[in-house]
Amino acid sequence: MPESALPVETIPGVLIADDHPIFREGLVRAIERDGTFRIIAQCGDGGEALRLIRELRPDVAVLDIAMPVLSGLDIVKSASRDKLTTAFIVLTMYNEERYFNEAMDAGVRGYVLKDSVATELIASLRAVAAGEYYISPTISTQLIDRNTKLKSLSQMLPALGSLTPTERRILRLLSLNKTSREIAGELSVSVRTIENHRTHICAKLGLKGHNQLLLLAIRHRSLL
Repeated sequence: MPESALPVETIPGVLIADDHPIFREGLVRAIERDGTFRIIAQCGDGGEALRLIRELRPDVAVLDIAMPVLSGLDIVKSASRDKLTTAFIVLTMYNEERYFNEAMDAGVRGYVLKDSVATELIASLRAVAAGEYYISPTISTQLIDRNTKLKSLSQMLPALGSLTPTERRILRLLSLNKTSREIAGELSVSVRTIENHRTHICAKLGLKGHNQLLLLAIRHRSLL
């Protein structure tokens, strides 16, 4: 081994998990070309990814958020419960704040849009391997824009701040055009409970009727 070469064990090991083989192979080739990291495993579903992470303890795992068996965030949460030291980067198509917040709350260190991964993968790996956070610049810009819009909405409807966490969650589900029955099933409560919540939300926001609430939720979906 040349004197300048690093022992293999000192090169950060990376696991790649994505259920699209061609996309996954593209990530592997990009990492191998760069040479800063070594691929220690790759797989196509979340269950296998979690098993490999527990067995191989990679320094960094790059995970698609949406995978069969377990989602990327399910893996991160399980690894956190197991007190594993692997740092996680998630790849996602979602650039909405609620998905971003859920990922950060779960303990993700890197959040990269799939559309940008070709140019951002190595930068995100270097940042996360160094103990830093990496967020796609596109998302950063959108979050700033969103916060400006949210401030405007809060000024228009100051009573939004008086909604309870459950009421905010119901409002977000309404914005996805879900019925009271569908929301009740998701929250494991009765339809009547959801209807009562909707009535209370309308009263707080000064809206007359559930239809007005639905229209408001859909119109401001990205801000809820």
